[in-house]
Parts: sequence; structure tokens; C-alpha cells
Amino acid sequence: MKRASRSIKLYCIVFLCLGIVGCVSVPKGFLKPDEGYLQKRELQMRQYDTTDQVKIITSVAGVLQDLGFILDDSETDVGFVAASKKADAVNKGQVFLVALLGGLGNNPQAVQQCDKSQVIKASVITKPSLDGKKTVVRVTFQRLVWNMANQINRVETLNDPAMYQKFYDSLSKAIFLEAQQI
Repeated sequence: MKRASRSIKLYCIVFLCLGIVGCVSVPKGFLKPDEGYLQKRELQMRQYDTTDQVKIITSVAGVLQDLGFILDDSETDVGFVAASKKADAVNKGQVFLVALLGGLGNNPQAVQQCDKSQVIKASVITKPSLDGKKTVVRVTFQRLVWNMANQINRVETLNDPAMYQKFYDSLSKAIFLEAQQI
């Protein structure tokens, strides 16, 4: 009898919880992408009139190396390439301004927060188009910036159209040369 009473109580609690959860609504715009999503996607993606993934990946790797990147990882079977390059991030104006303001505010360590170095990362994904007659290439560039105290100051996605245009112009030429076996 006690067992049946416990079961009934348990079922009541479960149904009550399901009823409460069922009343919760999804926030407005929950699955809506941000306003710049389509522009970013257009900037990051191109289609090429070939289905040869190996040629595309080979061309992508060559272009990244030509742009000064070092290949970190490559998976030809899944259409993935990751690369990175180190660069100086010191902004003399930033250092001067922080030193001036830090000195005025008696904060000698303020200069330690200035940018020192950065790593720019490139990630490339390739996949067949929906109709299966083309290959879609998507590249994203991110950067990690360290300060003078060797702490990460910021991580950000780069949305410079010139950077993406240079990559895709070089890739188009490389794919053409690869197709012509030049």
C-alpha cells in the first residue's frame, strides 16, 4: 500500500513538473541570427565549379602558406585546414596614451595592458554544394592578442573584407592553375 502511495505521489510530481515546463515559452528571436550574419557569411564563403576536394584542399593549403601562415592541421577527407601566423601587435599610439594616462593616474603597470603580440588563425572548411556539382569553401580569420604581461587581451573574429578578398583571389588563381596543371 505504501508503495502504491509513493508511486502515485511520484507520478503527480512528474506530471506537475511537465505541466510547468510546458508553460515556458521560447524567448522572442531566440533562433534568429544577428543582423550582420548574412554579410559575414557572404564575406566568408565562395563556390567553385569543381567537385575535386583534394585539389581544393591542396590549393587552400598553398594559398595559406603563400600568405605567411603555417599549417597547423589538415584533414583532406573531411575538408578541413587550420593555419596560423604570428605577428607584432604593438601600437605605439596605444602605448604612449596608456603611459601618459597611467602616469597621470599613478598606475605604472598600465603599460602592461598594451598589446604586444598576436596570432592570426585561419580555419577553412570545404563541402559539396547542395546540388553536388560545386564545392563550397568557407574561411574564417580570428586573432588572439597578448598584452605586455603575456596575458590574452582579446580574442576576435576578423571581418576585414580586404583580407577575405585577398584569400579568395589567390585561391581562385591557385584552383585555375591546378586545373590547368601549371
